[in-house]
Amino acid sequence: MTDFKTPSRRQFLVTGAAAAGAVTILPYAARAAAHGGDTFETGAGLITIHPVHHASFVAETPIGVIYVDPVDGADSYATFAKPDLVLITHEHGDHYNQETLDGIVGETTQIIANPAVFDMLPDAMKAQASAVQNGGTATFNDLTINAIPAYNTTEERKNFHPQGRDNGYVLNFDGFGMYVSGDTEDTPEMRALTNIDLAFVCMNLPFTMDANAAASAVAEFKPTYVYPYHYRGRDGGTQDPESFAKRVGMDSEVRRGGWYKEGELSCPAVTNRLKSKAPRTRRLFHVR
Repeated sequence: MTDFKTPSRRQFLVTGAAAAGAVTILPYAARAAAHGGDTFETGAGLITIHPVHHASFVAETPIGVIYVDPVDGADSYATFAKPDLVLITHEHGDHYNQETLDGIVGETTQIIANPAVFDMLPDAMKAQASAVQNGGTATFNDLTINAIPAYNTTEERKNFHPQGRDNGYVLNFDGFGMYVSGDTEDTPEMRALTNIDLAFVCMNLPFTMDANAAASAVAEFKPTYVYPYHYRGRDGGTQDPESFAKRVGMDSEVRRGGWYKEGELSCPAVTNRLKSKAPRTRRLFHVR
């Protein structure tokens, strides 16, 4: 087990009361407003999710600011506070970019990555990082983080994400479980997850799985809320989050995120739906 304790633990306080129809404001929220976000009211405190792009997002949590798979340059994160923790699932360029890390990692930032990415980090950054393999556990500011195997099961896709190399993560806040799939298919380990309140589930071809497989897995492990993400594919492999939402069932509420810019996706149906969406607003969700 890896145990991280940052020198100065950020405490997130509500600066605006949550009332019917009101917006909950968190520290740094004004600077992050351009990204939109959903706030989840949990037993652990308020958790706000800000999609950044494709597989990258920022989570403002009671134990600190967490960046997940930050890429696309430091400027993409200029409106956010420096991360207390960075999670990296694997080495592919849409999940790990050293130049971005160089621009966002502060003196007290801690990094948790799979062993392959840890080995790629500069020596100076390794001092702030820990390698966690499939099935391993790390702690950060009393938050337990489990590394969930992420891999391809379809024979012709196994070269993308071989079993044993890449991670997903479960973040175990007090009474609130958050799962980040990374790049994976609907593995037995994903389907066996329990007590997940918020999930981020990938779906794109040929690299991970299609919307049907992703929805089938979600219907089995039944998170309270789920974000379909990482759905831009190649050669017609972009997946439709609306199709995913129709197949998930009634046990999970599907949340949308502003993961892509208009015109960025190759699937006309998805692009047209994005055009028709109203601008994202911040919403408060109660998780019991």
